[in-house]
Amino acid sequence: MATIAERLSEFAHDLAYEAIPEEVKRRARYLILDATGIALAASTYDFAHKTVNSLASFGVGDSDVIGMPVKLHLRDAVLANGSLIHGLDYDDTHLMGPIHVTSSCFSTALGVAAHARKSGKELLAAYIVGVETATRVAAVAKGRLTRIGFHPTGLAAAFGCSLITGKAYDLSLEQLTMAQGIVLSMASGAREYSSNSSGSKRLHPGWGGVAGITAAVLARGGVTGPRTTYEGRYGLYASHLGADVTPEDLARATAELGSRWETLHVAIKPFPVGQHNIPFIDAAIAIARQGKIRSEDIQSVEALVGQRLVGVVCEPLAMRRRPVDSYAAQFSIYFAIACALSRQRFTLADLECHADADLLSLADKVSYSLDPNAGHPYHSTAEVIVTLKNGQVLRHREEDARGSTDKPLSEDDIVDKYMANAQMAASCRRAEAIKNLILAVEMTDAQYLGQQLAAV
Repeated sequence: MATIAERLSEFAHDLAYEAIPEEVKRRARYLILDATGIALAASTYDFAHKTVNSLASFGVGDSDVIGMPVKLHLRDAVLANGSLIHGLDYDDTHLMGPIHVTSSCFSTALGVAAHARKSGKELLAAYIVGVETATRVAAVAKGRLTRIGFHPTGLAAAFGCSLITGKAYDLSLEQLTMAQGIVLSMASGAREYSSNSSGSKRLHPGWGGVAGITAAVLARGGVTGPRTTYEGRYGLYASHLGADVTPEDLARATAELGSRWETLHVAIKPFPVGQHNIPFIDAAIAIARQGKIRSEDIQSVEALVGQRLVGVVCEPLAMRRRPVDSYAAQFSIYFAIACALSRQRFTLADLECHADADLLSLADKVSYSLDPNAGHPYHSTAEVIVTLKNGQVLRHREEDARGSTDKPLSEDDIVDKYMANAQMAASCRRAEAIKNLILAVEMTDAQYLGQQLAAV
């Protein structure tokens, strides 16, 4: 019987651009467009320049960095681009991992496809292979990797990136299987970054790309790895989750491979915030729009949350209530709800107001309770209850996060988000030109695309 790695290898090896349904390719283009806009916006932030300048110390290469004039060595450029796409935590999420999948898969596909002189069609097919692999590898764990301290974006993405690279470099079936086995020793991503809002989380998607590229090149050169990468005695799931993985769980890694397309189920964020906070922001905005509500008129605010959200956006209480920077504010349910109630929006600019006294005063009025009807992981439910000093109670419940499979953003919404982000670094005309290039990516080649994304 074929191992999981062997079945994934066969899928990656045999998948032709022409065999991919048009709706999947169309969705992939919009996911890439969204990621590019975020990367361009991120290129204006200090963290981006610190990252790129540090990587440039390894030397000049021939691979492009989105929104930057510097060229880096291939793996360094992939690390940089992954950090740019994920750095504002505004990038897409496959909720069953959960995993930020495009930040790793597009940065890798763009880099290796350009390096291998591949066409836009081949780039898109390789990207889709990575998305289909990484999301399935993450979904097997059903959120348990996150709970025990691993970031699936850094851990699971590496396996998808090894197959992206292998497809771009025309590896054989055997080499693709070996690449997955080799990357098992490289895949990583710890969630300790959350203890002090450190920037290391931004590196995880690109590191998955670096690990995947390294593993695939080693496999091409004849280096071997285990075949039982995922289900083995010391494979990915046994080593990270122990006995807490069933045969039914493992089956998710290849379930309906080639017929059910996970690319269609990647959620695009409407707000630059941790995924779990999205429905709470929408719920708070809906309450605020019921009538003029002044912060001083609010007695208390209660958020009904699922148990799995507590350690991500609610606790530790002192740290979440007083985010030390804009990055920490993205993972504070208190700041998110306060901002949405007060301003009826949540933007990148609002994140810079994380120390605003009025917002923090309102955030102090927000508390949470466990929601027995929370829909996680299949749905991102949220309920906000506002009690006014006059005794009036206002409440609103969201049954899913906007941008998810059951509540998707329209293509016009995605374009609007892209344009707002891209114009932080480029002119309107340049942003439009890049948009048109990406949405017709099959008409160009990967090297030209990379050059155009860098030349803003």
